Amino acid sequence: MPRFIVITGTDTGAGKTVLTALLARHLRDKGVNVAALKPLCSGGREDARLLRTAARADLALDEVNPWHFRAPLAPIVAARREKRSVNLREVVAHIRNIARRFDLVLVEGAGGLLSPLGKQFSTRELIAALSGSDVLIAARNQLGVVNHVRLTMEALPPIVASRAKVVLMSPPRSDDASESNVELLAEFLPADHIVVFPRFQKAGDLDHILKQSRVRRALDALLR
Repeated sequence: MPRFIVITGTDTGAGKTVLTALLARHLRDKGVNVAALKPLCSGGREDARLLRTAARADLALDEVNPWHFRAPLAPIVAARREKRSVNLREVVAHIRNIARRFDLVLVEGAGGLLSPLGKQFSTRELIAALSGSDVLIAARNQLGVVNHVRLTMEALPPIVASRAKVVLMSPPRSDDASESNVELLAEFLPADHIVVFPRFQKAGDLDHILKQSRVRRALDALLR
């Protein structure tokens, strides 16, 4: 059976796509047969294109991202504007069909954990449907992140939350909050479930970012 890792976030723009792309490229470099999927997106498809490039898998863009909608809104709202709908069963079926060809599948959600994706489901329900999947929660390492992380963890089923890892995406410049967040979060979560991602300038330049040994160490910590 392939391994599934679902990448969600505390909010839109938390760093899910960059994290997923870096994981995909890092795993490929290690010889893992990996796919990176973003089943639903709205607005542009740049995120899906980045994942396709990063994984270097033999997948068409419509396999990486089968449901895409024009309006830059929550996927369920954007879909309704086009008189379309998506249900959880068909999303899971697509993911499992792709997974037959790979050893590990990265699945990126859209928006935060509870952002509505389709008819009566969010990334939380997708995680539950992909039973046994590992979960990574991307979060901006700034003031307020402790609250956002705790709320996200509370929304996960307890057994999933106990395995989930939090990835603090570092801002361009650190401040007192970003320096203290790890210590404060460790009062509520196991310390080894918190990984701080080093800051970098060009999010799309994966090869340049992965030259940093700190980045590769952070990625390895997430895969344990």
